[in-house]
Amino acid sequence: MEEYLPLIIQLVSGAVGGNIAGSLMKKFSLGTLGNSILGILGGGLGGQLLGMLGLGGAEAAEASTSMDLSSILSSVAGGGVGGGVVMAIVGMIKNAMSK
Repeated sequence: MEEYLPLIIQLVSGAVGGNIAGSLMKKFSLGTLGNSILGILGGGLGGQLLGMLGLGGAEAAEASTSMDLSSILSSVAGGGVGGGVVMAIVGMIKNAMSK
């Protein structure tokens, strides 16, 4: 179960990041459910991307035997930023297509 903890943290952080981005950019918001779904998707992608780049995330947590503070923070950061970015991009596309 511990090997899935970084991914779970990234997904939850992504949902939070998507909703924060939606509340800050109301013009691009897709509602709570839409922001959450896109945030979860972006959180998973953002965390995995950081891991592939060697900057933390799931890969760094798998290398260690236990979750330390830096791997938890990198999972939260990667998930939150990834979730916010994906939500903003999809919101911009939706907004541009509706014109």
